[in-house]
Amino acid sequence: MEFYGDDPELDLTYSDVFLIPRRSAVTSRLDVDLSPGDGTTARIPLVSANMNSVTGPRLAATLARRGGLGVLPQDMPLQELDAAIRWVKRQPVRWDTPLVLPPQTTVSDASRMLPATPGHGIVVADAPAEGLSIDDIAGVVPASRLATALPDATLGDLVRGRPVAIDADDVADARAAFDLLVAADAETVCVLHHGHLVGTLSQRSALRSTLYRPAVDANGRLIVAAAIGINGDVASKARALAAAGVDVLVLDTAHGHQEGMLHALRAVSALQLGLPIAAGNIVTGDGVRDLVDAGASILKVGVGPGAMCTTRMMTAVGRPQFSAVLETAAAAREFGAHVWADGGVRYPRDVALALAAGAASVMVGSWFAGTIEAPGELFADAQGRVYKESWGMASTKAVQARFGRLDAYERARKELFAEGISSSKIYLDPLRPGLEDLLDMITSGVRSSFTYAGASTVAEFHDRALVGLQSASGYEEGKALPVSW
Repeated sequence: MEFYGDDPELDLTYSDVFLIPRRSAVTSRLDVDLSPGDGTTARIPLVSANMNSVTGPRLAATLARRGGLGVLPQDMPLQELDAAIRWVKRQPVRWDTPLVLPPQTTVSDASRMLPATPGHGIVVADAPAEGLSIDDIAGVVPASRLATALPDATLGDLVRGRPVAIDADDVADARAAFDLLVAADAETVCVLHHGHLVGTLSQRSALRSTLYRPAVDANGRLIVAAAIGINGDVASKARALAAAGVDVLVLDTAHGHQEGMLHALRAVSALQLGLPIAAGNIVTGDGVRDLVDAGASILKVGVGPGAMCTTRMMTAVGRPQFSAVLETAAAAREFGAHVWADGGVRYPRDVALALAAGAASVMVGSWFAGTIEAPGELFADAQGRVYKESWGMASTKAVQARFGRLDAYERARKELFAEGISSSKIYLDPLRPGLEDLLDMITSGVRSSFTYAGASTVAEFHDRALVGLQSASGYEEGKALPVSW
């Protein structure tokens, strides 16, 4: 990356900079390879944040199916983390994970898990999803049907006829699957293997399979990462997660450039588990050097830019994110390490700018929290707008969950020093309610950024990105305004 003009003397946020187009031989967005090349098998440079309200097993599996990487949060008990990792590993790669609900489920209850939106469906069966036979399935209810049904109606009442099903062995590729769905004139179909349900498929998901490559491990299973803190028996926890099948370990604490982190990194690195180790958060080249020396291969960069974070206002500690990524990425290259830019992205442009500054991947938090696949139930406000709840990982709510096993006195002491927002409504975008809808928008924008820079890979984009500085009014000028007559 280079600046257009003199290098700035002040630290910069994403809003302070923009990309300048340059001569390009890349003629199509589809000619761009977004693989981050960070030692993981991810195919797109997007990592979901290890926040309780962002990444659960459902989101992690969906993200990996489209090439990204989900990081399960460290606040989950070890037994739950183990179960979540193993669940992700069992999910289909070519097909969508089926949402199976019993016939007696009411429309009101179903709507708390899935909004009335096209392209999604509910498999109605009075049996667990795994090992489900076609004979056990009453039918498939399109999610859009929930909008017109009475709240106390049951899914069994909404079933109309036997489910449309296709055999996995009959589908040669994603294009063939798309053609089968068009011929069947079905929103969602069941995918069977030897008469048992292995997934579901919609026209939109079949189309996406032609554009995305899944992120899989050496055994062809979806990848997943998990975070652990730096206190307690970190080595034993890392060993247990590796045994469960985790693909990336993330050692995470708010202040990553500290002795506790270095001690934990050395302990995990000494296990020689053969897994990439991400660690953070940091914002300086010195932090990169020390954490890499202790065993990290990926650095989480960002202090204070998150939407749920109040660190900078509470402590004055942090650094504008674009400059933090720029410095740490340059240092990481010297040591053969990589950077994940963690926080501060609100538009696809911010993802492109983080990559331009040298990040291999970009971590996304609150943006993904407002999706169907994120943990938690769906709620509706007085105007009928659908939302999920989100909170910061240093907030009172998070502290209560993290230290719930302490006695009341010790837990109360911890809560005195909580930071961040404990409860926030993250509204689902009616046009992009699902994680994959956001991935389409983000990757489309980033692919275009690459073509403007004349880059076909992330590494080329690091080299060719030309960045200029802009005023606040320059930033505002780039925003679309509503048309009024």
